[in-house]
Amino acid sequence: MEIQPVPSTQAPLELLLEADPSPDSLRGYLPRSRCYVARDGDELLGAYVLQPRGDGIVELMSIAVASTLQGQGIGSALLRHAIATAAESDARRLELGTGTFGYQLAFYQRAGFRVVAVERDYFLTHYAEPIYEDGIQHKDRLRLTLDY
Repeated sequence: MEIQPVPSTQAPLELLLEADPSPDSLRGYLPRSRCYVARDGDELLGAYVLQPRGDGIVELMSIAVASTLQGQGIGSALLRHAIATAAESDARRLELGTGTFGYQLAFYQRAGFRVVAVERDYFLTHYAEPIYEDGIQHKDRLRLTLDY
């Protein structure tokens, strides 16, 4: 597997929609972000998006693995790469937002991220369609950080 940057105009939108189901949201942050893709030869395995926020802060906007390849460590490799890439850019903190439950929360916490805030009703006000996971509707968003 090789992870390389691609111009935001070449970001794999269909894949990134697995992590952020709003095309408008993706189109809103991609132009100000850096996208990285994981490939095995010509096969697209996964991708992530980092956005510099200023003052030493970088935000992980999205991370996604092809649905047929999940559970094979690709997401963990992408997250480690994102953490290292942000650190190499002299970031002092990596931030992200995620739902208040589900595998994503544990995924980030295993990598050392800590919850610093709750954004009440985030998914209700920022997404036109409800987002469900395991039959439960996402309503609030957690903000997590990893300090370097």
